[in-house]
Amino acid sequence: MIVNTELEQKGNLFPSQIIDYSKDVDQLFFHTENDVVLQITILRDSVLRFRYTTTGTFENDFSYAITQYASTGYNRLDIKENETHYVITTSKLICKVAKKDLHISLYDALDETLLCDDELGFHWEENYEFGGNVVKMSKVINDRESYYGLGDKPDHLNLKGKRFQNWATDSYAYGKETDPIYKAIPFYTGLHHNKAYGIFFDNSFRSFFDFGGERRNVTSFWAHGGEMNYYFIYGPKMQDVVENYTDLTGKPHQLPPLWALGFHQCKWSYYPESEVKEITSKFRELQIPCDAIYLDIDYMDGFRCFTWNKEHFPDPKRMVKELADDGFKTVAIIDPGIKIDKDYSVFTEALEKDYFCKRADGPYMKGKVWPGECYFPDFTNPEVRDWWSGLFQELIEDIGIKGVWNDMNEPAVMEVPNKTFPNDVRHDYDGNPCSHRKAHNIYGMQMARATYQGLKKFNYPKRPFVITRSAYSGTQRYTSTWTGDNVATWEHLGIANIQAQRMAMSGFSFVGSDIGGFAEQPQGELFTRWIQLGIFHPFCRVHSSGDHGDQEPWAFDEDVTDICRKFIELRYQLLPYLYTCFWNLVEHGTPILQSLVMFDQEDHQTHYRTDEFIFGDKILVCPIQEPNAKGRRMYIPRGQWYNYWTDELVEGGKEKWVDAEIDSMPIFIKEGAIIPKYPVQQYVGEKEIKELSLDVYYKEGKERSTLFDDAHDGYDYTKGRFSLRTFQLNGKNKELIIRQHKEGKYTTTYETFKFNIHGLPFNVKEVELDDEVISLKYIEADGTLSMVIDKNFNTIHIKGK
Repeated sequence: MIVNTELEQKGNLFPSQIIDYSKDVDQLFFHTENDVVLQITILRDSVLRFRYTTTGTFENDFSYAITQYASTGYNRLDIKENETHYVITTSKLICKVAKKDLHISLYDALDETLLCDDELGFHWEENYEFGGNVVKMSKVINDRESYYGLGDKPDHLNLKGKRFQNWATDSYAYGKETDPIYKAIPFYTGLHHNKAYGIFFDNSFRSFFDFGGERRNVTSFWAHGGEMNYYFIYGPKMQDVVENYTDLTGKPHQLPPLWALGFHQCKWSYYPESEVKEITSKFRELQIPCDAIYLDIDYMDGFRCFTWNKEHFPDPKRMVKELADDGFKTVAIIDPGIKIDKDYSVFTEALEKDYFCKRADGPYMKGKVWPGECYFPDFTNPEVRDWWSGLFQELIEDIGIKGVWNDMNEPAVMEVPNKTFPNDVRHDYDGNPCSHRKAHNIYGMQMARATYQGLKKFNYPKRPFVITRSAYSGTQRYTSTWTGDNVATWEHLGIANIQAQRMAMSGFSFVGSDIGGFAEQPQGELFTRWIQLGIFHPFCRVHSSGDHGDQEPWAFDEDVTDICRKFIELRYQLLPYLYTCFWNLVEHGTPILQSLVMFDQEDHQTHYRTDEFIFGDKILVCPIQEPNAKGRRMYIPRGQWYNYWTDELVEGGKEKWVDAEIDSMPIFIKEGAIIPKYPVQQYVGEKEIKELSLDVYYKEGKERSTLFDDAHDGYDYTKGRFSLRTFQLNGKNKELIIRQHKEGKYTTTYETFKFNIHGLPFNVKEVELDDEVISLKYIEADGTLSMVIDKNFNTIHIKGK
């Protein structure tokens, strides 16, 4: 196999002089003397696609990553030719194509700043072992350029100076800088001169990215097969880049059910039924909120998917109902390996229908996983996906399981050197037959897609909830994810923090880690600090291997239990805030977590910050990541922020020491924010919410906040039955005005808002509600102004003395 990099020009081939140019609506074709063709597609003013072939003809244009719902259309398209270049201009970009060698240069159309410039540009090397080419691209690194993205890489948030590969890999107990691990997301954002752009290299073969690791002035990406096919996405804000990439590869198909955003408890494994009931009863006894309990592989009969061990779970339907009556949704694991067993109907049906993957010379792909020797469905075959989705009928529709997590779907195979399928395994690839070299990185994605289809079908009219370990770009359309088999160490707490941020800036926000660590056993302090971080991740689940001890919130000591309860309760209070963040994700592709560099890319101090992040767009969080800490220094971004615990207003743009004993962590609220809160519940739906709290943080100036609500499950929100409230806050020297704009046809369960107004710099003279003076106000013991107001108000005007 060719292992030399794209930087060795010996053996590399390059495009030659352009001899022909043609245009077909929004597609431009540039033909060279040596049969290289460059196709440029203008998708949007800020999104261009670059596709190269070395044979004069292109492969069938097929991608699992690109959604059919991607936005297209542009405001301007001018194409001009001069002596040396073709110049393509949209309202956002200028693209220059050099006639001599297809060299690409991209500029901001407004001020003609150079954004991205080819170095060697496109080149290739023939792959004599497998056929086809190793396709390569190199770009010039701009002054002080930084790089972000690539999914779940357990490395520094800023990728500058490093090299990575994308090859989905089962990575038990991976460490810092382990590469590759579970996901393959070939998308990154470059940032320089306060302008951000993204490159999505849509190639599912094993791919590589070098961000100045070998030559400090060159970034490059290459793949072991397929086409050089990449999208250039311009911001200039990082959030614009991520939103446009998410639009291209797909926003989640629907909101998650609200219960999926609650606290989840998992272990390998909770069994038999009596142990499951013991765990769930303990949550209710100790009044620790929890919405989901998980069943790992031991619930099955001999690890056969879609079966039950009747000795451990004699009546699963009854058990699942009893758990549901107590507020617990049951989530079950399903792996891709199907046990070779002639008495096992799933196996015999798939064998009869020829649904399993085969080796190049005809035999089925056989590998050892938990059940022993297994065959593996070809999820790249749409007929297989339909069959697989149908297998969930009993599990979901009859027994009542509410969620499914797909594990081992890199795919992972035991006792083989490369821990996965051999390269010669064949796949349908939706009518584009190929080897595993091309299908490997999308195998887990297509399994999760088929699982999603099954849950959507059989859980209707409720929403599906699916989790996957492996993913390629676009998997966020179907499923949530977690960061895999981590370790109970302080280092891994920091890794989890970075991975969740990186996944969000890679278009995949619905992510969390195994809180406390999957492998080994955390001490109480580490578990506590991890819970504090985990409640600010979109997916919030404790999961452990069980080999090293118990890992429930009460498994340590009473102090740890009390602190865990306190923070899990905070998670449940913040559910309406988080649910609104998910609405923004589904509607606009807005990441739920923002690294400081995404929040304020113009502040160069943020470019290498890894610990602090913004939860939504109004809450600043910084976990404690070392033992025995009484606090920490953290960077407060520009603006003014309220300490969540003390209401102290601090000025940002600098580092600051923040106290944080074991029962606290640094949390700050952006001035002007209006944060919605629920009363504490033991599970979603336990209480009918009659009154919603709104924590208002005074700001001299204007700030906008939103609140989305609906039935918390089902699809009525897609038909207009939702409630979207926009709050406009305007603070002045001695007055505070809050205006509300309402949209949607959903009638919320709550009738009133309880306003808790923090940081008022003046004594209150009077309060006007829709131009009428009211007396519904009082001062809390901590000095907070509180008042209960009808939810349908238009304007609140608080006047000072």
